[in-house]
Amino acid sequence: MPLAPIVMVTGFVLFVSVAWYLSTYNRFVKYRNRIEESWSSIDVALKRRFNLIPNLQKAVAAYGSHEARVFKETDSVGAAPKEAAADAPQRAASESRISQGLDGLLALAEDYPDLKASHNFLSLQARLSDVETDIQTARQKFNRAVGRYNTLIDSIPSNLIARKFGFTKVDYFTLELATQREVPSIDLGKK
Repeated sequence: MPLAPIVMVTGFVLFVSVAWYLSTYNRFVKYRNRIEESWSSIDVALKRRFNLIPNLQKAVAAYGSHEARVFKETDSVGAAPKEAAADAPQRAASESRISQGLDGLLALAEDYPDLKASHNFLSLQARLSDVETDIQTARQKFNRAVGRYNTLIDSIPSNLIARKFGFTKVDYFTLELATQREVPSIDLGKK
């Protein structure tokens, strides 16, 4: 008779341990899948942005061949390949070069009133702004999922399951967008 409570307690502890183990493993899988889904959204938005570049180049080319060379570096980047979420830093570097080219183009428009007033150019610029808003939203969703996943990997005792099944940390995705502008500094000092 005294053996029955020990068996029940041992069975309960074993059941709770297995349930926790399975639950934690499933959370790793859920977060990894959210990261992949979020990365897909980033990738789609980046491809949409990349597809706007030839049209922006054509709009600028109408104002002179010298100005069209702003995108020479962007052309050499080539089509943005779909890469795994683990390659976020490499993708960010590649996309940053594209952003710099786009930033140069948008700055160029400031020097050419006809280009700046062109309905075609303004439409492309608005579409670029919309796409970059989509990139920013997808990036935030991705980084939120990465944060949860990485926290689970670093937390005790879930880090034991992470090590056992090879779950590794994922890098955050950061990207300067071409339509982001620094806030101008204002000197309010008295003269």
